[in-house]
Amino acid sequence: MDTKPILVTGGTGYVGGRLIPRLLEAGFKVRAMARSPERLLCRPWGRHPAIEVVAGDALDRESFVEAARGCGVAYYLIHSMNAAKGKFAWADRTAAENMVAAAVQNDLARIIYLGGLGEPDHEALSKHLKSRHEVEKILMAGAVPVTNLRAAMILGSGSASFEMLRYLVDRLPMMITPRWVQTPCQPISIRNVLDYLEGVLGVPETAGETLDIGGPDILSYRDLIRIYAQEAGLHKRLILPVPVLTPWLSAKWVNLVTPVPASIAQPLAEGLSIPVICKENRIRDMVPIELNDSRATIRTALERIRQEEVDTCWFDAGGALPPEWTTCGDADYAGGTILRSGHRIVLEAGAEEVWTAVQKIGGRTGWYFAQPLWQLRGILDWFVGGPGLRRGRRDSVELRVGDGLDFWRVVALEAPHRLLLLAEMKAPGDALLEIRIKPEGERRVGLEMVARFLPRGLAGLAYWYSLVPAHKWLFEGMLRNVARFTGKQVLEGPLTIAAEDPVVCKL
Repeated sequence: MDTKPILVTGGTGYVGGRLIPRLLEAGFKVRAMARSPERLLCRPWGRHPAIEVVAGDALDRESFVEAARGCGVAYYLIHSMNAAKGKFAWADRTAAENMVAAAVQNDLARIIYLGGLGEPDHEALSKHLKSRHEVEKILMAGAVPVTNLRAAMILGSGSASFEMLRYLVDRLPMMITPRWVQTPCQPISIRNVLDYLEGVLGVPETAGETLDIGGPDILSYRDLIRIYAQEAGLHKRLILPVPVLTPWLSAKWVNLVTPVPASIAQPLAEGLSIPVICKENRIRDMVPIELNDSRATIRTALERIRQEEVDTCWFDAGGALPPEWTTCGDADYAGGTILRSGHRIVLEAGAEEVWTAVQKIGGRTGWYFAQPLWQLRGILDWFVGGPGLRRGRRDSVELRVGDGLDFWRVVALEAPHRLLLLAEMKAPGDALLEIRIKPEGERRVGLEMVARFLPRGLAGLAYWYSLVPAHKWLFEGMLRNVARFTGKQVLEGPLTIAAEDPVVCKL
């Protein structure tokens, strides 16, 4: 086994978050690069003795080069899927160029890239697939050999493609669909993607090669709808293809029916509008594995969802970093005045007992008080392009740093004492919600909720002060209902408190 660590980029994403533990289990040393290392350190494998988590940004060449220092092989699993980010092609190009520079300056043996299928010269090739092919060319033009794996739709619990399929079929007994539902596609299970990513490490012949990877089935999206309905025990879905639904309109419809936002649904739909099938299968001889067909993959994904064993989810990746004023030592950020609203209740309980209720907040549990108002806020947020409440949460009990939680993102978590959420809803400013549990002696804890807001301009100030009358009612109602959920006696409060500044980075 090579003693040099393997660099994994994109470790907070859907594929990277599953590849890293596979490599660790196989006995490799891993160096995982992330803009926010906390999001990897909190994973079950984040403290494994063979992993080193380092801070680095793919768009910052200097940090990328430093992160790759001393490594042998690099996995390049970075790709922007968000169509709302107008500069995604520039970001993909810049990050790929930085990967090449990091590989050359550190004399890496190989880069392993997970790209996309689709004919590069197809007249209907989407912007995102064009960007993937451009990244492929940039990497392969460098001096370091590249193993380029091209995949189409990746199916598995938590993948964006699977979640889009799941919600559409679960919720719609009849679908008016675009013509691309009949376009041939060759899906591959996430398990087989990981098999190939790990397998090529031990096959030097794959260096310098572009290899198509796909499952054993060539299907249309219509076929996948039929298979999913059968495996989920649903009645047959009626499908009516029409010629007028463009990928853009399809994405808007997907956003209406599923938690997948239009900015993600659009590149997925565009990727299905042209045939995406393997043109060659050399990888099957180089890395022989047992391929999972789409039916078995969908069956496994549904079972993992029922058992709440989803390792990574499509919304794990991305998410804004905590704003500058929330990071260590920057609470008094000079960019403006931080507005605060703090509330507290004291319970006859232990910290662990109260934490049981706190860690279940959001998703199916809801927000403990005034749920119709939270839902209305989610609808308004979705209407203006935010995630809304429908994104839910990856697991109904477990939380970890980086998890999406309705229209929040977990940015700090110290069980059983602290949960810090960053708002990803559309608002004229940056918002944090902190929940703290403070032991105050035997069988006595203080439960606090503190909202903080850094407004942007007059609109931000108007937004905050218009909500001030509701804050006391809302947060104190939430505190009462959390107490009721625990079944513990209220000793004091709820009451209003002063709120000190938060600290995000406690590593």
